[in-house]
Amino acid sequence: MELLDATAVLTALPQMATDFGEPALRMNLVVSLYLLAAAVFVPASGWAADRYGPRRVFLTAIALFTCASLACALSSSLLQLSLARLAQGAGGAMMVPVGQVILLRWASRDNLLRAMAFLTAPALLGPVIGPPLGGVLVTYAAWQWIFLINLPIGVLGLWLVWRYIPDYPPGEAGPFDARGLLLSAASLACLVFAFEALGHGLLEALPIVGLVVAGALFAWLYVVHARRCERPLLDLTLLRIPTFSIAIWGGNVFRLGSGALPFLLVLLFQLGFGLSPLEAGLLTFAGGAGALAIKFVAAPIVQRFGFRQTLVGNACLCGLSIIGCAVFRADTPYLVIVGVLFFGGVARSLQMSTLGALTYADVPAALSSRASSLAAMTMQLSLSLSVGVAATVLGVVQRWRGESVATVESIVVVVVFSGVVCGASVVVFRRLRSGVGL
Repeated sequence: MELLDATAVLTALPQMATDFGEPALRMNLVVSLYLLAAAVFVPASGWAADRYGPRRVFLTAIALFTCASLACALSSSLLQLSLARLAQGAGGAMMVPVGQVILLRWASRDNLLRAMAFLTAPALLGPVIGPPLGGVLVTYAAWQWIFLINLPIGVLGLWLVWRYIPDYPPGEAGPFDARGLLLSAASLACLVFAFEALGHGLLEALPIVGLVVAGALFAWLYVVHARRCERPLLDLTLLRIPTFSIAIWGGNVFRLGSGALPFLLVLLFQLGFGLSPLEAGLLTFAGGAGALAIKFVAAPIVQRFGFRQTLVGNACLCGLSIIGCAVFRADTPYLVIVGVLFFGGVARSLQMSTLGALTYADVPAALSSRASSLAAMTMQLSLSLSVGVAATVLGVVQRWRGESVATVESIVVVVVFSGVVCGASVVVFRRLRSGVGL
């Protein structure tokens, strides 16, 4: 629900601008404020789960997201919609990491990889299904339905969690790290908004540089604070666990390359090939189908080859599958495009499932909530950065080629660049010892 909403709303921004009588550029607030709220509340999710119990926080987050969705649909002005999106972002920020905490406490070590395989499915399906779903709803209904569709999902989710999720007792939360929240939230807000502005051309270069510098400064101040704090909000000592550290840093490099692919495919199919949003969305759905197909065999593959061999070999396949998209042309048969995207979805899904299991393979159960908060924060930051980096490289290529608008040739260069970055994660994964995590 959360990942579908985050991507489907992009297709509705022009219609929202018309209905509210606002300039189209201002509608990016709908996206930016959501990301801002998510960045602020993600670090607090682990502490909240320990303090109040993961099921209670999970139910609260789903209820908040669902009610905020209704408020979004009922909004009659940009101000009302912006406030509702802030509430949505807060609910979304708590749902994903707290859901991971519940899974980590419920799943046995033997079933962790299989459980993580299904947990990572929405992360791959959301960016794929969101745009075509948004296009259908906007074309044949109204933009309000992008938010109203969350209501039955949210109500069903609340009932399922209440009925089937055990009411785990709260953990040892300790005192709330208010200073850590302010510093981490300020750092994440500056960096996420800077990368979002960079990817969508919201600001000039100087303000973006200023935001990045401010974000880095707040991050440094947080590191200094965390070393002195007995129970910091984001526990950086978890990076001393070798498997957790390699999964975090290797995953960041992997997502830096692969996270921009949906953005690049939209540019390639719509701007380059002249396809409609619905046609482009239906093509990219092949990647989602591949992501689901591998879920049933991900665990046996890792058990057969181990974490190290799976991550190293599959990182190369992921990079090659992205580079393979560079061969697409307007006259490329749809069957070829679907085949390449399906294979890429399989490879990326296997990689994310394996990374999800490796991240928590050696994390003690008592630290699962802290590990989930830190992992969720780095994931959101790397995904935001991926689109910003891709947009920046595209701008550089356009200036070098003397183009005023993006062409197929310039987009292809960025696709190849993203594939190389994705494959470069091999350097990090090679640091894993054979047999580790099994």
